[in-house]
Order: sequence, then C-alpha cells, then structure tokens
Amino acid sequence: MPSATLLKKIRRSRRKLGLRKRVNGNAERPRLTVFRSIKFIYAQVIDDVSGRTVAQASDRIAKGGNIKAKTGSAKTVGATLAERAIKAGVTKVVFDRNGYLYHGRVKALADGAREGGLKF
Repeated sequence: MPSATLLKKIRRSRRKLGLRKRVNGNAERPRLTVFRSIKFIYAQVIDDVSGRTVAQASDRIAKGGNIKAKTGSAKTVGATLAERAIKAGVTKVVFDRNGYLYHGRVKALADGAREGGLKF
C-alpha cells in the first residue's frame, strides 16, 4: 500500500487533470494558475494558445523567509499579480486552482486578484 503522502499527490493529480480538461486560457481570457508549496505560493497568468506567461507573482522574494501569515501574503500575491496582469493588458482570466481546494490560501489569492481588478 502506498504511503499517505503519495496517495495525497495521486488524488491531487487526478483532480488537476479533470480541471485542465475544462479550463483553458486563450489571448482574451488567459488562465490564472496557482501553485502552493509548504512555505510559499506562486501564481501565473498563462496564455495557453501561444504558450507564454503574461504575468507572474509569488511571495518567495517579497517575504524573504517570514512565514507567519501565509493567507495574508497570498492575498498580497493576488493583488500584485492583478496589477502586473492589468499592466500587460489582461483584465479577464479563467481561474485554475490546480487541483487544490478553493479554501485558505488559494481563496485568499483569488480574493486579492479580484480586489486588484481581475475578473473571473
């Protein structure tokens, strides 16, 4: 029997594949994708047709090791990403939670991006 950690990764990858069947970004509405690690959170706005990243943000550099308020920093990352995406000419996106539950840091990032001006 595989370990609990491996089972968790397998379940997330199945959810991720199911989501990616339905969620695709294009030039009009690129895909806002989230990656969550133990310490940090990363977000990108990706145009899947051309295969290029329009904007990206993370709390890795800004935070510099201070991991006290992960949810608060996720909201800041969302606002930063929204600012950069709007500067690049993107206002509407499709949200790809990447297999994570829409809860906690992922939800905070989405709320920060909405408050920053992105529509999804």
